[in-house]
Amino acid sequence: MNWFEAAFLGLVQGLTEFLPISSSAHLRIVGSFLPNAADPGAAFTAITQLGTETAVIVYFWRDIVRIVKAWAGSLTGKVSRQDPDARMGWLVILGSLPIIVLGLLFQDQIESVLRSLWLVATMLIVFGMILAVADAIGRQDRDLTQLSYKHGIYFGLAQSMALIPGVSRSGGTITAGLLMGYTREAAARYSFLLAIPAVFGSGLYQLYKVVAKDGVTGPYSLAETALATAVAFVVGYIIIGWFLKYVSTHSYRLFVWYRILLGLALYLLLGFNVISA
Repeated sequence: MNWFEAAFLGLVQGLTEFLPISSSAHLRIVGSFLPNAADPGAAFTAITQLGTETAVIVYFWRDIVRIVKAWAGSLTGKVSRQDPDARMGWLVILGSLPIIVLGLLFQDQIESVLRSLWLVATMLIVFGMILAVADAIGRQDRDLTQLSYKHGIYFGLAQSMALIPGVSRSGGTITAGLLMGYTREAAARYSFLLAIPAVFGSGLYQLYKVVAKDGVTGPYSLAETALATAVAFVVGYIIIGWFLKYVSTHSYRLFVWYRILLGLALYLLLGFNVISA
């Protein structure tokens, strides 16, 4: 049964990672309804995200190779630091710093109290409403060629809010992008690139802890977690292409209502003791 549960959670991870609805919240919620009725855990969540971020690397492979080459060239002076691809490399590094620092500072809280379903429900609703406001008032007249270092930091701070399940990594960064005037597609694309260092750093660190230090402490074995990660990769790759096409012609209203309704449903389930926080 654990193999089926792990594969199903991998499907959930792949479906939700790139949508502004919080994959960590969905893993936390869905885990409560599976036969184990257990929190998959922060380690399981971080490791399965390696699958979806690998999908990002495969999907944006040509862009990433071009950015890395230009960034490396800017270190030696062969490429100007004002080159768009070199700047993007520096902006991804700069934007990754907040979540790395805050993730290390609040590691214990992230793995414990911040996983309360009461908090998850609240964050789903609150940040859903913030996304609605950003989508309504954002000018949406900037593309990624206009991304500044100051805005890169703002994007990074927004991404760090996703350390709290229910906020959503893509939701936080996309909301920040909309408020700063970037188009929906530009905000989503930068969100995907920005997540690569943070997610790989977190996932590989958790994998190291499981393999070399603490062993498996959650309900799923390392092999079952690997299955979930593989499923998340396949599903995530499909979702990336769909999502970028969707946001180029649609608002985020669908995701806003979904977040609010899910948060309210979670409040009811917790209030009537159907599931435990």
